[in-house]
Amino acid sequence: MSYEDYLDYWMTNYCYFNVKYATISSYLNIIKNHLKPELGMYKLTQLDSYIIQNYINKLYKEKHYSKHYLKGILKLIKGSLKYACYTVNFINDNPAERVHIPKYDVVTGDPAHIFSQEEFEIILDRFKEIPYIYYSFLTAYYTGLRVSECYGLTWDNIDFEKKTLTVNKNIIKKNQNKLPKKYVITKGHSVEEWYYGTCKNPQSNRTIAIGDTLIKALKEYKKEQEEYKKFYGDTYLKHYEKEVINPFTERKEIKIVDAPAELELNLPESKLIFVKPNGQYRGTETPRHAFKVINYELKIPCRFHDFRDTHATRLIEQGADIKAVSKRLGHSSIMTTYNIYVRVTDKMETETVDKFEEYTNTLAIPDTKELPYLN
Repeated sequence: MSYEDYLDYWMTNYCYFNVKYATISSYLNIIKNHLKPELGMYKLTQLDSYIIQNYINKLYKEKHYSKHYLKGILKLIKGSLKYACYTVNFINDNPAERVHIPKYDVVTGDPAHIFSQEEFEIILDRFKEIPYIYYSFLTAYYTGLRVSECYGLTWDNIDFEKKTLTVNKNIIKKNQNKLPKKYVITKGHSVEEWYYGTCKNPQSNRTIAIGDTLIKALKEYKKEQEEYKKFYGDTYLKHYEKEVINPFTERKEIKIVDAPAELELNLPESKLIFVKPNGQYRGTETPRHAFKVINYELKIPCRFHDFRDTHATRLIEQGADIKAVSKRLGHSSIMTTYNIYVRVTDKMETETVDKFEEYTNTLAIPDTKELPYLN
């Protein structure tokens, strides 16, 4: 079996059953653009550490890929050959285990940007006339939700009485709609196809407390949304949950479909929170243009994940319990919270010095004038 044919086998028999859709998409791109053209012609039993290491070195020298991207390519090779070796026994050894990426002299900087209060106020002020952007950013900032969790929220996830928000699903984009983008947008429907997916890990299924500020804001937004529904009337787009069969796993999954309010579909309605005034839903594509405005017009570095990073960092900065923060973010371990999401801010560094000064303020430090060797 060639490595090219084996990769198709591995995707069909392992990845489609065990890997999230977004990861599958990235795997398919790497396989198509990198692995099949360069390594696909080798028989599976011909691949050895020498061939794979030379391939990785070639990518490093000629393509100048980032460390993160190169690690992703090698991770895919290792994962595919691990399955071939230890699960289906097509080979006796995994040669990729002994392969490493070359050393990067320039340390990749942390892409995260922790917003100051002033920066966040500027962002909110810029989008105050666009409610579905304004309130989604506000929600992300006050909860630390992942982007797929935020835009997968429905109104039944918000309990205004108990002041809680429940994360029990996320939203997944599948680009199966082949209609031209311009045509689809002018018709008012989503360009992409959206599906409900499971959360990233078991701990990501969670109910968190939310404060009065966000509760009040979401109440106002819900009222605005009802007014928009009345304004658009029969043309307002409503969303429904349609049960479909995944062609790879042959398991049921929920697809989001929309229809004008004048049409009654015999399907459960999905009351998505962050939709355009006319009801159009763009899922995680919703803030795409907003980020261009923030980065180039407002000159503020911004990714959606920065809201999550800021939320976690400010909580730790204010002395919140790390276990509570980890649970709030839906992390599988406390170390994830420490190592990935919590950054050291200027305030943390200053407080660290102040605490040491406070500890040592009773220390008797002799005056150098009294030392014998200076007399």
